[in-house]
Amino acid sequence: MVTVKSTVFWTLLAAWLLTFTLRAETTSRNMEKERIIWAQLQLLAPSAVENFKEATALMDKGENKEAARLYQQVVDAAPQFDPGLRRLGTCLFFNGDAERGMSLLEKAVQLNRSPENLLTIAYHIAFSGKGKQEKRALGLATEADQKNKEKDFSYPALVAQLALGLDRQKEFREATLRLVLQYPDQMVTHYFNASRAAMDEQWALAESEIKKAEDVGLPHEAVKKFLDSGVHSRATVWRYAHYSLNVLLAWAAGLYLLFMLGKSLSNLTLSAINKNTDPNAAITPKELALRRIYRKLISVAGFYYYLSQPVVILLVIAVTGSVIYGFLMLGRIPIKLTAFLVVGTLVTVYKMIQSLFIKVKAEDPGRSLTREEAPGLWTLTEEVARDIGTRPIDEIRMTPSTELAVYERGSRREKSQDKARRILILGTGVLNDFRENAFRAVLAHEYGHFAHRDTAGGDVAMRVNNDMMKFAHAMILSGQAVWWNLAFHFLRLYHFIFRRIGHGASRLQEVLADRMAALKYGAESFEEGLLHVIRRSVEFDHLANREINEAVKAGRVLQNLYDLTPQSNVTVEEEVNSSLSRQTSEDDTHPSPMDRFRLVRQMNTARSPAPTGMVWSLFLNRDGLTKEMSLWVNQRVNDSAA
Repeated sequence: MVTVKSTVFWTLLAAWLLTFTLRAETTSRNMEKERIIWAQLQLLAPSAVENFKEATALMDKGENKEAARLYQQVVDAAPQFDPGLRRLGTCLFFNGDAERGMSLLEKAVQLNRSPENLLTIAYHIAFSGKGKQEKRALGLATEADQKNKEKDFSYPALVAQLALGLDRQKEFREATLRLVLQYPDQMVTHYFNASRAAMDEQWALAESEIKKAEDVGLPHEAVKKFLDSGVHSRATVWRYAHYSLNVLLAWAAGLYLLFMLGKSLSNLTLSAINKNTDPNAAITPKELALRRIYRKLISVAGFYYYLSQPVVILLVIAVTGSVIYGFLMLGRIPIKLTAFLVVGTLVTVYKMIQSLFIKVKAEDPGRSLTREEAPGLWTLTEEVARDIGTRPIDEIRMTPSTELAVYERGSRREKSQDKARRILILGTGVLNDFRENAFRAVLAHEYGHFAHRDTAGGDVAMRVNNDMMKFAHAMILSGQAVWWNLAFHFLRLYHFIFRRIGHGASRLQEVLADRMAALKYGAESFEEGLLHVIRRSVEFDHLANREINEAVKAGRVLQNLYDLTPQSNVTVEEEVNSSLSRQTSEDDTHPSPMDRFRLVRQMNTARSPAPTGMVWSLFLNRDGLTKEMSLWVNQRVNDSAA
C-alpha cells in the first residue's frame, strides 16, 4: 500500500492544511455569529467591543502581532471571555509564542467546551510538535465535530487528518465520507479521498482526486510528492489494464457474435432450403439474401482475424509478464522457466507476424488438357454452359485422382467483372464407367457455381485460411503448438469459428448448385452422377493404395492405375454406404448425399435426357493419358521414398 504518513511530506502538508483551514475560517466570518459574540462581550466589557472588532479585522488580514496587542486588551478587560482567549492564543501561536498561546487555549476550553474552542486547541496540540499529543488532539477534534452544528468542513477535515496520521482507519474513513457527502468541492475533501483511495489501492481514483485537489488550491509540490510515492505509476498500470480488459472483453464479444451469427445463418439456410416455396426456381429471393449476408459475414470474419492479431500478441505478452510479475511477488524467479516463457512468447509473436507476410505461390493442379486431346469433352462443356446460361470454361486441368471442381484464376477486379479465367479440375480416376448424362448433370452443378458467382467471392476466405494454416505450420515447427500457448488456442478457436461460417456458406452454395443441375438435366441424372463420383472416389483410393503398396514392396513401376479392375470388397461397400447415409454436420462443406438427394427429389425437375455414351469416348487417347497420370503418381511415390 502506498502511504505518505510519517514523512517530511506529511509534516509539510499537514502544516499547510492547518494554515489553509484556519485562514479559510478567518476570511469567511459568519457575521451572524460575530454579532452574538459582540453581544456577549458587550455584557462583560462594553468598552472592549471596538478593540475586539478591530483585532479581528487585523487577524483576518494576517497582521497577527497587532491583532494580539488589541486582543490582550480585550482579555484584560474580560478575563472570562473565551472567544477573546481563543483568538489571542491563535495569534500568539502564529507569532511564534506557542507556549503562551497554548495556555490561553487551554483556559478557553476550561471555560467553555464549545466546538470552536475544541477545534482550535486540537489544531495547535496536533501540530505543536510537543510530545505524543496526537491522540488527545484527535479526541478533542472528534468532540468538536460532534458538537458542531454549523456547516463548516474544518471539523471533519481535522478529524480526517489526525486519524490518518494515527492510522485510525475507521475514524479516517468516516470523516472522509462526511467530507465527500457534505463538502464535495473542497480541496481537503479531494485530498483525503485521494488518500483513502490509495489505501484501498484504487490508484486511478487516487490520482484523479489529488489532481482535483490541486485544481482547487493544493500546492503542486504536495501533489507531486503524493503521485511520486507510487500512485501515478500504479494508476497508469491499472488504467492501461482497464483499457486492455475492455478491449479484451470487446474482442471476445466479437468472437462470440461471429460464432452466433454463423450458427443462426446455418439454421436459416437449412430452413430456407427445406421450405423452398418455388420448386421450379434455381434460387429464391430469400436464398439470394442469405448468400449476400454470408458473403458480408465472411468478409467481416476475415477482417476480424487480422484485427485480432495485435490483441492476441498483447494478450500473450501480458500473460507472460503477469507470470513473471507473480514470481517477483513470491520473491523467487525460476530462471529456466522464465527464460522458456520469454523465448516462447518471442517466437510466438514473431511467427504470428511472419505468417502474415509469407507468400505461398499458388500452383494449378495437374496439367492442362488441350482441345485436340478431347474435342468431344470440350464440346460437351460448352453445351452445358449454354444450357445453364453462363460463360463456358477456359481451361480443363487433368489430375491423377478423382477431383471434380471449378475455380477462377485472375485478379479481384477480373473476378468481380466476370472476366477471370474459368478452370475445370477433372480427376482421371473418376472417369471410368462415368456416363455422359450423369457427367453433364455433375458438370451443370459446377457451372451453377459460376452462374451464382460463388467462385468470384472466395478470395477472403482463401486468404484467411492460408494465413491460419501458415501460422499453424510455423507454430508446429517451432514447438509452440502446446496447451499453454494462448496464441495456439486462439488459432484453434478462430479456425473453428471461421470454418463454421465458411462451411455454412459452402453448404448453401452446394444446394443451390444441385438445384441448378437437377432443373436442367433431371434429378435422376444428378443422383447418378453424384453416386458415381462418391463410389469411384472410394474405389480408386483403395485400388491405387493397394497397387502403390505392392509396387513399393516389389520395387517395380506402377501398373496403369486406371486399368485396375474393382473387385468385391466389403470395406469399399461399407465406406460408400457410410458416405451416402451420413448426417449433415456443421463442419461439412457439402450436405450429406442423402440430404442432397432428398432436396432435388422435391423439385419439379426436367426429365433426364436419353442415355448416351461414356465420358472416356470424348477423349482421343485414353490409354496415353492414363499411362501419363500413372507415371506421374509413380514419380511422386519415388520422390517421397527417396
